[in-house]
Amino acid sequence: MPDRAPQPVDRQLPTDEARDLISLVRDIAQHEIAPKAAEEEDAGRFPRENFTLLSRSGLLGLPYDAEYGGGEQPYEVYLQVLEELAAARLTVGLGLSVHTLASYGVAAYGTKEQQTEHLPAMLGGGLLGAYALSEPASGSDAASLRTKAVRDGDGWVITGTKSWITHGGVADFYTVMARTGEEGPRGITAFLVPGDAEGLSAAAPEKKMGLKGSPTAQIHLDGVRVGDERRIGEEGQGFAIALSALDSGRLGIAACAIGLAQAALDEAAAYATGRRQFGRPISDFQGLRFMLADMATQIEAGRALYLAAARLRDAGRPFARQAAMAKLFCTDTAMKVTTDAVQVLGGYGYTADFPVERYMREAKVLQIVEGTNQIQRMVIARHVAGPETR
Repeated sequence: MPDRAPQPVDRQLPTDEARDLISLVRDIAQHEIAPKAAEEEDAGRFPRENFTLLSRSGLLGLPYDAEYGGGEQPYEVYLQVLEELAAARLTVGLGLSVHTLASYGVAAYGTKEQQTEHLPAMLGGGLLGAYALSEPASGSDAASLRTKAVRDGDGWVITGTKSWITHGGVADFYTVMARTGEEGPRGITAFLVPGDAEGLSAAAPEKKMGLKGSPTAQIHLDGVRVGDERRIGEEGQGFAIALSALDSGRLGIAACAIGLAQAALDEAAAYATGRRQFGRPISDFQGLRFMLADMATQIEAGRALYLAAARLRDAGRPFARQAAMAKLFCTDTAMKVTTDAVQVLGGYGYTADFPVERYMREAKVLQIVEGTNQIQRMVIARHVAGPETR
């Protein structure tokens, strides 16, 4: 029914190289990712070959140093790549964001030796990462985590369970936060754990309402031994590393949310211009026109917000408040826009014949991952009104 092809987003990019990069990403998204997205999501199939292609194309390490195989692109550009991929299939866009998050510890806090040994394979060698902070009893209260790492000779023995791990069971490496000292945030240390480490196993993937192609699972660490050379940063620095990583990761989620919302708007606009009722396209009716206008405005506002935060990060300025704002606003926008897209399509929107019902189911999780939107409001309020009184 749709007879109006969506127009590519008109992006403001800083260099010709960035414009060529976006062109490459659009080609991959259009020809390699989008055609199989609906079928594979319905089947719950993880598209590992997509990530292999992204790695071969130099897209798995975009914001990191070229010295180690990264693309050395500013976050302003990297996030727009994420948006393009998420518009084609959220599993892929979100997966790249999580991989970037998992690589952050070594890239930002690792020693020169660690970076030289591990980053080339992470950023361009086909490996895929996962980030292991949450636990069954410590979600938003991440500083209360219970997974322990105990000194054993010149290494560590890690025991515990991590939950809600994107790429759990398929990742080649995990950035794991474990308790090595006192209670609270100062007793946590970060470790780089190989995906095939003895004693590491994954539970069956969670059965989710959306993102069925992206495995989310508990991982169990039963006496996993790692050398001290796999400790990231100093002992007790793990929670600070985790929070620093999440500031950047929230921008990735914001960009993915806008990509998903853009895909929903494109579908709704195409349907509305092609569907005729009462002798004319339903896009002629003011009620629908205003819905589409509001959807487009919210998307543009979200895109401007995450890009403003990214530019602060690129300039080396504080951006935690803006990252929380971007994550909050963009994911709420994705939920609103995808819900409205279902409404535009009417009964057809509620069927699997069109992708908007899938978009709506996928949008919900973006309000939860990497800090719920209630947590984002707490972060923002602390910047505005100061810390809570006890």
